[in-house]
Amino acid sequence: MARSPATKTTTKSAPAKRARKTVKTASKTAPRKKALPAPTPLVLPPAAAVAPNALKALARQLQSWTESVLGMAGTATDIGVTLAESRLKKPQHKAAVEKAGSLLHDLRQTAGLTVQDLGRALGLSDATDLELIESGKMAMPFELILRAASVLGRKDPVTFVMQFTRAYNPEIWKALEALGIGKLVVQGAREREFANIYRAHDRARTLTDAEFAQLLAFVNASFELALDFMKPMRKEGATAPKAGSKTD
Repeated sequence: MARSPATKTTTKSAPAKRARKTVKTASKTAPRKKALPAPTPLVLPPAAAVAPNALKALARQLQSWTESVLGMAGTATDIGVTLAESRLKKPQHKAAVEKAGSLLHDLRQTAGLTVQDLGRALGLSDATDLELIESGKMAMPFELILRAASVLGRKDPVTFVMQFTRAYNPEIWKALEALGIGKLVVQGAREREFANIYRAHDRARTLTDAEFAQLLAFVNASFELALDFMKPMRKEGATAPKAGSKTD
């Protein structure tokens, strides 16, 4: 007896159904990948308590340093305000400020600049502040020291900045000394002063090697003699009673 076409179709489609069922069962029983745990956020330890005034002062110093180095140190008006706020407040700084002002005056004249010329080079709208600085009646702010170094201290800007910072900004200078930078700068400046003594004497350049060796030996002996001469003077200065102290 011949089979009907419907029976043949059913017989052929049965394996396909079983295959689909097997795929579904496998997908259900297949192990699922576990989700990775979320990364643990980095928790920094709490910072030590710092006085708000100290943070503000440090931020102002860093801002003025960064802006000045990048050539964006405020407008002339901002510098004028800083100059007004930098007037002398402590009597013990008066002598150092007067000496620094006199040095600024000499450097300006050596460069052949007038007060107005230097004021324009520094970006100041009023040169009156420079006159007060040179006369020792006003302190120079740190950002203006950096600007002046690019005009008057091109050959040795680091020494220029440190020399005036030591006189005008004792707080910044103390920070540099604490880091050991201040001492290095002072020693470097002293070595340059010795070199300047040699540069100031043209006759020394005409000496032969043997003559220069004799001169160097004589200078070394004289220097050691001067150091020995300074010893008792330093001891007297260390043991001398301070002004206002009571003596028995």
